[in-house]
Amino acid sequence: MVTRPRLRSALTALALVLGAIFAPGVGVLGGGATEAHAVTKLTHSQATSRFSSSGITWSSSGGCSDRNNPTCTSFDQLNLSSAQGAQTLKSATGCALRITGGTETGHAGGTYSHWNGYKLDFAKSTCLNNYVTGTFTYIGPRGDGARQYRSGSGNIYADEGNHWDVTYYNCGGC
Repeated sequence: MVTRPRLRSALTALALVLGAIFAPGVGVLGGGATEAHAVTKLTHSQATSRFSSSGITWSSSGGCSDRNNPTCTSFDQLNLSSAQGAQTLKSATGCALRITGGTETGHAGGTYSHWNGYKLDFAKSTCLNNYVTGTFTYIGPRGDGARQYRSGSGNIYADEGNHWDVTYYNCGGC
């Protein structure tokens, strides 16, 4: 006869194994960076606190943070892993980083979009440009012609001319 504590332990272990197998984007049956899954969302204030503590700056052409105004730079509903990815980039590069685009309206749509919290835009600098092009793997042009580079963790950096458009599928090894 199985005692209740042993049965509970067995059921807990089974639940953990099944969770690991079937978790979207994570488990054996998941699709990795190509499959969206539940993420932790940040408020604008939470994100700016993280960025400030890491020495990351941000700017807005409209001098505002309203998510529904395309001239603002908002971090409302930014994925935690995207904020952590920016922090990882800052610590890995040692470069000054300035975010110029967040989750505000006005960017292209799609699952892995700015609006859905997966993307940040960074101002270009010699330091950042040299790091991305010298460290990450060139994977060819995007449909719009932007040159793309993939980090070791699978995040994508697209050179959009005057800024880097970064898609964070994960925190970049945080």
